[in-house]
Amino acid sequence: MHQQADIVIVGSGIGGATLAAALAPSGRRILILERGDHLRPSAHDRDAEAIFAKGHYRPDEQWLDGAGKPFNPGNYYYVGGNSKFYGAVLLRYRAEDFSPLRHIGGTTPGWPIRYNDLEPYYGKAEQLYAVRGQTGCDPTEPAHSTDYSFGPVPDEPAISDLRRRLSAVGLHPASLPLGVDLDRWLSRASTPWDAYPNTSGGKLDAETGGLAAALAHDNVSLRTNSRVSRVLVGPEGRVTGVALASGQVISAGVVVLAAGAVQSAALLLASADEAHPTGLANSSDQVGRNFMNHNSSAILALHPFRTNPSVYQKTLMVNDFYLTGGPGGEPLGNIQLLGKISGPILRASSALPAVLANWIAKRSVDLYAVSEDLPDPDSRVSLKNGQIVLDWKRSNQDTHRALVRKIKRLLRKAGYPVVVSRPFDRRTPSHQCGTARMGNDPATSVTDSFGRSHDHANLFVMDASILPTSGAVNPALTIAALAIRAAEHIAQTDFAA
Repeated sequence: MHQQADIVIVGSGIGGATLAAALAPSGRRILILERGDHLRPSAHDRDAEAIFAKGHYRPDEQWLDGAGKPFNPGNYYYVGGNSKFYGAVLLRYRAEDFSPLRHIGGTTPGWPIRYNDLEPYYGKAEQLYAVRGQTGCDPTEPAHSTDYSFGPVPDEPAISDLRRRLSAVGLHPASLPLGVDLDRWLSRASTPWDAYPNTSGGKLDAETGGLAAALAHDNVSLRTNSRVSRVLVGPEGRVTGVALASGQVISAGVVVLAAGAVQSAALLLASADEAHPTGLANSSDQVGRNFMNHNSSAILALHPFRTNPSVYQKTLMVNDFYLTGGPGGEPLGNIQLLGKISGPILRASSALPAVLANWIAKRSVDLYAVSEDLPDPDSRVSLKNGQIVLDWKRSNQDTHRALVRKIKRLLRKAGYPVVVSRPFDRRTPSHQCGTARMGNDPATSVTDSFGRSHDHANLFVMDASILPTSGAVNPALTIAALAIRAAEHIAQTDFAA
């Protein structure tokens, strides 16, 4: 069977879903291909033991690390992609992230666009994902031409107390911008949303936000359980469509890869042919390179005689050290709250006995420290006999250690005598990006600033792959803003010419 579409989008995560939503009013026939299926409500979706200890939703998949050792990656293959499990934090990159920044571990290369180029699209993305937030409290907050449509998700009492304590030690805690319908989330069960699958619609993720808006148009369709095996290219270098693992071919005037930083790069590499022996869009030899995945740690602050009965907790952030704080004034990163840690979650990530894990969880406030991972061409995705190899060269770790030390010291000063930390490992999909980075020079980048391949005029990449730098905040809103900007460009372009 042969199928045709004007635009084929591979992947239904934040990039693909938002692009489809923004393109839908154009009237073009848009087909979204998702290798997974819909997440359905089940007994597992609010069960911490099933999610964190048993890995019920993790893929049956093995990648290789840089030493050739297999590991089970933290990617999810469902309609909505990894956003089905995300913490729903929809933060703008800071304006300074778009220019070169000197870090302890090196200097970032900057972007081919500036914050002001993306700012209007940030506002549109915030509206699409019904972001709840508040401006004016964060000293690093960039300029907004539009305000949030909804006020912030409220702090629980223990978090209000934390906010007061952080302010008392000179910090500037601010409300996290969140895509969460709190009442709807809690109506299913009283749990956090961070890392829990969204089966009830309580989170505004790629499926409930962008995809729902796109599929309201008759010209947009979604096919699940449709794994793309390669992108097809004609003799003149124009992309002609995609081939599915089932053998079906789908023709399209425009192909957009939005499968995520690892899978989009892997698909470009797997699509090598005689004319493109190193993969598609890869004349620069940059496809798969510059992989970044935030340096991040969990930090638990507790007082033995003070409990934290919070249910969801994740409403607060601190950016006092986002642009400064290092020994020479270098940026350190972002601090935000995690979803409330429970005994089963703590046991799943440690060797603690149940009694001790439950005791700690009942008394802890749980934070997430995020520092920038710098681009490195040797940090890369490649293929070995068709299997994904992810050789992540971690960078800028002195920055992250400095951030963790600083916030631990301040938490103790704020009244939490016991503060412990633990870094996240490679199994956690902590904001993978950078494998098909955008740029103005085709010799050093894979796409232009609209995600359009330098090598193939009708091939786009629209996910975290194109980010030139990782910043130190959650990338979802930036991906969505880039997708809306790219949709405007695609709608105005005649690809038949």
